[in-house]
Amino acid sequence: MARRGAVRRRIAVISDAVASRLWPVPLIAVIGAVLIGLALPELDRSVDASLADTVTAFIFSGGTDAARAVLSAIAGSLITATSLTFSLTVVALQLASSQASPRLLRMFASDPMVQGTLAVFLGTFAYALTVLRTVENATDEADAFVPRIAVTVASVLTLVSVVVLTFFLAHLARQLRVETMMRDVHREAAHTIALLADAPPGTPAPAPIEPDRGHTVFARTSGFVSGVDRGELIDLAVAHDIVVRELRPVGCSIIAGTPLARWWHPAQIDGPGRTDERIADEIAACFSADYERTPAQDVGFGLRQLVDVASRALSPGVNDPTTAVHALSHISALLCDLAAQPPRPEAYASRDGVARLVPCGDDFAELLDVAISPIRRYGAGAPDVLERLLWTIDDVAWHVQHAAQRDALSQQLERIEASLEASDLDAVERDRLAAAAQQARATLERASSA
Repeated sequence: MARRGAVRRRIAVISDAVASRLWPVPLIAVIGAVLIGLALPELDRSVDASLADTVTAFIFSGGTDAARAVLSAIAGSLITATSLTFSLTVVALQLASSQASPRLLRMFASDPMVQGTLAVFLGTFAYALTVLRTVENATDEADAFVPRIAVTVASVLTLVSVVVLTFFLAHLARQLRVETMMRDVHREAAHTIALLADAPPGTPAPAPIEPDRGHTVFARTSGFVSGVDRGELIDLAVAHDIVVRELRPVGCSIIAGTPLARWWHPAQIDGPGRTDERIADEIAACFSADYERTPAQDVGFGLRQLVDVASRALSPGVNDPTTAVHALSHISALLCDLAAQPPRPEAYASRDGVARLVPCGDDFAELLDVAISPIRRYGAGAPDVLERLLWTIDDVAWHVQHAAQRDALSQQLERIEASLEASDLDAVERDRLAAAAQQARATLERASSA
């Protein structure tokens, strides 16, 4: 199960890297369209004379000039539609960046509808140009040739493109809504939580004895840690009979030449032991780095995006506390999912029962602080936001599994109450918020006694 989970996580990283780029799907469509545009005229040559009347009634029946005119019109109109699609996408990116968060831009680039629309338009354009070159006028040596089936297919693809454009416009109008953006971020983050909890890389084990001095593995490049292949790290540790400690979690910013991990031999806890640069290179290769955070293994990235949306909504230039409240609803649901997960073990052991990997990552308290603190600071003067923060504490309190989670929630509740005391809200609002705080504290006490 651990190996299967590692494979699924690696596939998720690769698929996210491909899906977040705008060019792969349109490029594949163009290549496929060119190949079809080369194959269909050859099919025309072989079957055109034997087509039944019932078939010829539905296919193109014009001459060479008409075929060229049709294909030229299709190619010209599709490149115009492609330009329109790209322009609308750029406008959507600008609106998403200014109204929500710049970190949401990658979602538009990875939108299957945007990629599919560009693929249909560019594919039809490439197909029409490819078929256009096969239309031949009559000469002394050969008769005129019109690839009637191929021209008919081009006409059908044009009609499909019109339908796709209609759906694209409707889809774009829906995607520009901030509620849709937050739903997509929530769905993506929930998928990451489920994926990481699917199968651990090894058996949970107590933390091994760590020497005062070990071998430090330094980052090879700068950026953000986008993934860690823990299954490969455990296999590597078994092969070299070592223990590995992660020093930088997924989502953390790293600088080339700074510590990334440490390793040591379990039997050599009194000194650094032998040095092996090859081991350091193999350990560093298990860490993936990128120029931006990605959601494939980064649970905190989804929370950060939602917090950005809420923070932007609470800025004086936007002043939209309703959006912040809606963002908190999604944050609350994700925190409930995180609270339901078992705590991260101190170490992972290999099949022989020896602790081989000491993981590093944001625990529940850190993720809770990422989700709550910025909104608490920026929304200190908005009673609706403060009330939703208190209800978030109450919601998550129903899902906590152990004392550390309850303590983290209690600390956040105290900080929210302190912000409430320092605010200039009127008596009615204070009473309403005090009741919500009392309800959250009662739920926490109920959870601690359960």
